[in-house]
Amino acid sequence: KGRSAYLFFRAHPKARLRYPNGHLWSRGKFAASVGYSDIPTTMCYIQHQETKPF
Repeated sequence: KGRSAYLFFRAHPKARLRYPNGHLWSRGKFAASVGYSDIPTTMCYIQHQETKPF
């Protein structure tokens, strides 16, 4: 969240007028269902997913 907010404010400097403290995102958590899947398949997906660096 921090990096995307940084990039957003660099691209849109006038947004600082609306968000003077630099807080673009609210605090919170996100959860989503993986649908119907057995636990070993889900664990394999989590362990082998790739992350994209900023």
